[in-house]
Amino acid sequence: MPGHTHFAESIEEYLEAVYRLEREGPGVTTSGLASELGVSPASASAMIKKLANDGYVEHKARGEAKLTRTGLEVAVRVIRRHRLAERLLTDVLGMPWDQVHSEACMLEHAISARVEEQLVRVLNDPKTCPHGHPIPPLDLSEPHRPGVPLAQLESDSCAVVHGVTEEVPEILRYLDEIGLRPGARVRVGPKAPLGGPVSIEIEGQEHAISLELARMVIVIE
Repeated sequence: MPGHTHFAESIEEYLEAVYRLEREGPGVTTSGLASELGVSPASASAMIKKLANDGYVEHKARGEAKLTRTGLEVAVRVIRRHRLAERLLTDVLGMPWDQVHSEACMLEHAISARVEEQLVRVLNDPKTCPHGHPIPPLDLSEPHRPGVPLAQLESDSCAVVHGVTEEVPEILRYLDEIGLRPGARVRVGPKAPLGGPVSIEIEGQEHAISLELARMVIVIE
């Protein structure tokens, strides 16, 4: 992509979203892409056609899209720089994890290959962002995605928090308040029936979280 214009940034954001939906979501549809990016379905449909014509995606049946090798190269580059930027903001600058996603969205387009290399070195080659999402390898191989949702654990099970599936600031702030963040050890208590709350214990403190929230937290047993 010669130069770097606002339109080029828009293309990068679409390819980044396609990557996430392919690997971390329910798959890529026009409506899902529109929801992910906060645009109209018509805008998402037009951009998907543009990306297909330019060789970045393959437009499949039922409106689904899949990254081509060229599209994957761009998406991996942007996501790597986004998640490295998040690590820089939390690990070096000390920003709360609920504030770094939006900041990294701006930084990801400005980071050069040289700066990316230095970030990897300074940050000791991290494998995940602060929220537990993998930093994809440069060789385009699929990163390892360990763990299961907290909601799947049986009562009296213990596990270590690996990450979260959502980066909504309000959710992250709440999880931070109760200590349910990567590295924390959690024990599952009684689970209410019919989709009721899940009791958990972190550092001796008991909390009740919704089943929906328990599904967002990824843990390693």
